[in-house]
Amino acid sequence: MSALFQPYTLRDVTIPNRVWMPPMCQYSAAPEGPLTGAPTDWHFAHYAARAAGGTGLVIVEATAVSPEGRISPYDLGIWNDTQVETFRRITRFLAEQGSVPAIQLAHAGRKASTDRPWKGGAPVGPEAHGWQPLGPSALPFDERHPVPTELTKAQISEIVAQFADAARRALAAGFEIAEIHGAHGYLIGNFLSPHSNRRDDEYGGTHDNRTRFALEVVDAVREVWPDDKPLFFRISATDWLEHDGWTADDTVRFARELHAHGIDLLDVSTGGNASGVRIPVGPGYQVPFAARVKGETPMPVAAVGLITEPEQAEKILANGEADAVLVGRELLRNPSWARQAARALGGEVRVPEQYHRSV
Repeated sequence: MSALFQPYTLRDVTIPNRVWMPPMCQYSAAPEGPLTGAPTDWHFAHYAARAAGGTGLVIVEATAVSPEGRISPYDLGIWNDTQVETFRRITRFLAEQGSVPAIQLAHAGRKASTDRPWKGGAPVGPEAHGWQPLGPSALPFDERHPVPTELTKAQISEIVAQFADAARRALAAGFEIAEIHGAHGYLIGNFLSPHSNRRDDEYGGTHDNRTRFALEVVDAVREVWPDDKPLFFRISATDWLEHDGWTADDTVRFARELHAHGIDLLDVSTGGNASGVRIPVGPGYQVPFAARVKGETPMPVAAVGLITEPEQAEKILANGEADAVLVGRELLRNPSWARQAARALGGEVRVPEQYHRSV
C-alpha cells in the first residue's frame, strides 16, 4: 500500500493520510471592526475545498495571538471569543469531511504590519490600519521595514501568556492540533537567530538564551493544550547565511530540546529571517533538513518545499526522510491533489458522497 495514504497517529489523534496542507496566509480578514481577524466566507470555502479533496490534515494559516502579532492588518487572529465562534464553522466542516483541523499560532515580530502581497507587501502605518512592530532587538528586517521596538522582559512574559490564551481558544474553536510558528523570520524565529537577536540579557547571546523564549512559549501552550492532542512546532532549519545565522546544526540540537518539552512533530521549513540571501530553490529543496532531524533525533518530522508530484511525495516517505509531506503551492492550484495522488499511487482516500460519480 502507498506510504502516502497510510494513517498516522500522534497521541490520541489519527490523521487519515500523510498529505497535509501547510499554513498559507490568505490576507482576507477584516482589518477593523467587530470581526477584525475573524475568518470569512473566503476562509471557509478555501479550507473546505481542500478537506473535500481528501487532504488528511489542514493547518489553518498563521493566526495571530494578539492584534500586533499579525503579519498584515488582514490576517486571522484568535485573541478574542468572537474569533473562536467564527472558526467553529470551519473546524466542524473539516472534521465532517474526515480531515483533522489544525491551527498555527503566530506572532509576526519585526515583520508585522505590512500590506497584502498583491499590494506590494510594504510596511504600513496607522493610516492603513498598521502599528509599530516588536522584536527581540531594535534591528529592522531590511531597509524598507521600520526599526522594531525592543521587547522588555515584562512584554516577553505577556506574549508567552498570549500564546497560552490563544491555545485555549483554539481548543474551544474545535482544533485537534496546534502548531507554534517559530519559522520564517517572525517573532520566535527572531529570538532564535543571532542574526536578529543581539540582546545581552537571559534572552540573547548563547544558544540556551536565544531558545529560552521559544521554550517558554512551548511550555505555556503545552500546559493548556490537552495531553491527548498533538502540538507541532514550525521551524526554519537555516537562515541560509554563511555567518551569524541559525543553522541546521542548531535545528538538530533544538529539535531534541523541543521533543523533551512535549512537541510531537517538527514542521521543517527554511529561510525568511534574513533579506537578500540566495536560496537554492528546487523540487524538494528543504527535504534534506527534515531528513537530518528525523535521522539524528527522536522527533517526527514533516517535509515541505516544492513537493508537487505524487511519486515525489511517496519517495520521500518510502525513503524515511519524513513522516508526512506538506503540499503547499500544489494544493492552492489543485484542491483535490490528495484524491488524484491516491488514484496515481493506488491509495485510498475518503471521497464525499456527492463526488462519487467523478471517481
